Amino acid sequence: MVEVEKYREHFLKYMNEKVDLKEPKNLYEPILYILNLGGKRLRPILTLLATDAFEGDVEKALDAALAIEIFHNFSLVHDDIMDDAPLRRGKDTVHEKWDINTGILSGDAMLINAYQLFENYNSDTFKQLAQLFTKTAIEVCEGQQYDVDYEESDTVSIPEYLQMIKYKTAVLVGAALQMGAIIANASKKDEQLIYDFGCNLGLAFQLQDDYLDVFGNPETFGKQIGGDIIENKKTFLYLKSLELLDQDESEQLKHLYSISPLNPAQKIETVRGLFVKSGAAGLAKQEIEKYTSTALKHLEDLEMKPEKKQRFTTFAKDLMTRNV
Repeated sequence: MVEVEKYREHFLKYMNEKVDLKEPKNLYEPILYILNLGGKRLRPILTLLATDAFEGDVEKALDAALAIEIFHNFSLVHDDIMDDAPLRRGKDTVHEKWDINTGILSGDAMLINAYQLFENYNSDTFKQLAQLFTKTAIEVCEGQQYDVDYEESDTVSIPEYLQMIKYKTAVLVGAALQMGAIIANASKKDEQLIYDFGCNLGLAFQLQDDYLDVFGNPETFGKQIGGDIIENKKTFLYLKSLELLDQDESEQLKHLYSISPLNPAQKIETVRGLFVKSGAAGLAKQEIEKYTSTALKHLEDLEMKPEKKQRFTTFAKDLMTRNV
């Protein structure tokens, strides 16, 4: 935790120095606004952590870390527009505080700004970072489109759902770590291992997030319990329950996901009961453990000092217990 805080503080100091208000203000004020709404800054922290672990210069990783954070927040600005979301981290979303056109344009500028930061690297590092970033950015867009498509589909499979959350969430975690490896001149083998560690950890985290949305403690989860049920989101729990329930209960679950009652408490309770009865709740916990274990196995083959590997193990544990 101490190291994570150290990296977080170092990154925030750099971000505040690097990102400033320019003209036209209506383009850049929303960028400053979204970047300063908070968040745990986990992705840039991972870039710095990986650079350090592979014996690289953390100072040289700051621009890549900032690019990852700007891109992540760009995706949030556009996602909020697509979802017509009024709040982000308890505050007005960009398109609510300004307007949709401003949200689109400021988001576009953020994406371009993220690419600009790679210009501060030498040609070989720039090429590697830009190629990874481009691959990741298009996967995030594909994941978002899958998410939109699946909202209206009745035939989503669990492999399709896992691919969607991998693209929407996990690949950016993997890329953040691989960027650190690139900057530290790690071997291609280690680049791939640390990327795979990040992707599997990202999948475990998202599956756990889905689980805690239904079964978590409202005092520690940080979000409304049952939010995915209220929004009729087809998560692993929902899809696996449809597979396992008998026909009548499966139809009941489908019906519950087709309605939006003013008071959703009974709906949440009934759906939660079906998730437990089907066995999907227990299987979700097994999937979380599977992806966490797979992530940690990728660390074993890294060419890295044991104490450096332990940092990633500790980070994974803290992430999955929501202590970072």
